[in-house]
Amino acid sequence: MARATNAPASRRRRKKVLKYAKGYYSSKSKLFRYAKEAVQHAWQYAYRDRRKKKAEFRGLWIVRLNAACRNAGITYSRFVEGLKAANIELDRKVLSDIAIRDEAAFNALVKQAQDALKAKATAAKAKA
Repeated sequence: MARATNAPASRRRRKKVLKYAKGYYSSKSKLFRYAKEAVQHAWQYAYRDRRKKKAEFRGLWIVRLNAACRNAGITYSRFVEGLKAANIELDRKVLSDIAIRDEAAFNALVKQAQDALKAKATAAKAKA
């Protein structure tokens, strides 16, 4: 009696891995052993970078906000502090979008932040 090799399932599994590796260079797209390794690495990078992408976008929004803030005559950190003092809870993505698309609205936000900072400073002086 011949040994059982589970051939149909094995072939299906190998074909699936080679399908995922389509487009890879050289033996990584042709040979199962190297394709499996390349696909596993690709999945690790994809998993890691899905999380990394979020940090990169946040950094991009902050850079855009900083540039827009400086054009409006305030630094990014003071702007964010002012927004917190004014109880304006917009995230950096939305703020960045407003800065790019609607300069008048962004300048109004900057004005509110500056007013809140002044009020915060006078309250601190009165306390001291």
